[in-house]
Amino acid sequence: MTITLKPEPLTREGFAAYGDVIETSRRQSVAMNSARFERFDDLCNVDMSDDGPVAVSIARCRTPTKLPLRLDMVERHPLGSQAFVPLTPCTMVLVVAPPGESVDAGDLRAFVTNGRQGVNYHRGTWHMPLISFAEGSEYLVIDRGGSELNCEQHSFAEAILLEDV
Repeated sequence: MTITLKPEPLTREGFAAYGDVIETSRRQSVAMNSARFERFDDLCNVDMSDDGPVAVSIARCRTPTKLPLRLDMVERHPLGSQAFVPLTPCTMVLVVAPPGESVDAGDLRAFVTNGRQGVNYHRGTWHMPLISFAEGSEYLVIDRGGSELNCEQHSFAEAILLEDV
């Protein structure tokens, strides 16, 4: 049996069970630097267990992905949330399932960003690893640092096909 996922548009409401949508639309801003800039605060909840260290990194795509894509696994980070914010506008496709000790293929949902949105997965949310559609695309990554194991993977017996957007 094959499970087929068609990405739906990413919205705050639709994604709330899995994490935060990082975007400035409809958000209040505050002026900064003599009002030459506007700042949008509290765009996501960075959640680290045991006050673990926060790591800020940049990931650059070396091998672009093409859709449709067969998914074999998802991962989760039990010690901290994980955020991805594109540094230049680009579409991201996300596959997620609710946080928990286990994951069922029937619980997977797919979302597509509008090209300007980032996401912050809640701690423990199952998700597909980051993919990109263009070589050289860069993403700001905010997650838990340290030497403790913070990535668990689950492989699926079912065939899961992520459709083109």
